[in-house]
Amino acid sequence: MTLPNYATIAVELHGEHVLIARLNRPEVLNAINTQMGHDLLALWTWLTVDAGPVRCVVLTGAGDRGFCAGGDLKERNGMSNEAWRLQHELFERGAVALWDCPVPVIAAVNGAAFGGGLETALSCDFIYAATHARFALTEVRLGIMPGAGGTQTLPRAVGVRRAKELIYAARPFSAEEAKRWGMVNELCAPADLMARALATAQAIAENAPMSIRQVKRAVRYGAEMDLASAYRFEIEAYGRLVTSEDRIEGVRAFNEKRKANFKGH
Repeated sequence: MTLPNYATIAVELHGEHVLIARLNRPEVLNAINTQMGHDLLALWTWLTVDAGPVRCVVLTGAGDRGFCAGGDLKERNGMSNEAWRLQHELFERGAVALWDCPVPVIAAVNGAAFGGGLETALSCDFIYAATHARFALTEVRLGIMPGAGGTQTLPRAVGVRRAKELIYAARPFSAEEAKRWGMVNELCAPADLMARALATAQAIAENAPMSIRQVKRAVRYGAEMDLASAYRFEIEAYGRLVTSEDRIEGVRAFNEKRKANFKGH
């Protein structure tokens, strides 16, 4: 397949079904400027509309200094109120597009993830982090506040009271703390981070893609419902898989004692 070309994001296929997406402004710690906002929105929209063979994404930062420093404050310096609002509308749409992306996205945090960088990682399905990674939501030091979901995603990851402390005090925290609090799934030596994230992405990609998408929907929306309603949502999602070719293939492969060849149909 022909991959899209972005000015600030480098994309490449790893094998047939895994996409590596690198935030690619290493000279400014991959800070998110307006162009990256457009590119991120385009990336998540493409994966939602027609991902082709892509079944899982690993999102990381280019360079060896970190994942993403957040919004590009040099670009924002002197920005008019109207320009700021327009830029933030773009960022907001990108955040929602990532949440809505039906393809699983693993954040491989290879260093600092501050502000919008942390919010982006939190918006992924889960996070693997290098042992030296650092995290923070420091917006209140700038006279603003998290605006790409941080006040919602961080409490869901680490608990409301801890999230309040971290956001109110703009306190950086370590990868070890993030793992202990449940925000990070796995800590990796820096040299091993991408290999571990890609191994998990490959394991996901080998499973039935329609099943993965339905599970992602059920977990995301079900988490906002009462248990009975969430279960009904789960059963509705389950029902859509009964008539799928992949369901037939999965059961047949099990009985034939072979690996299933899922096509996403």
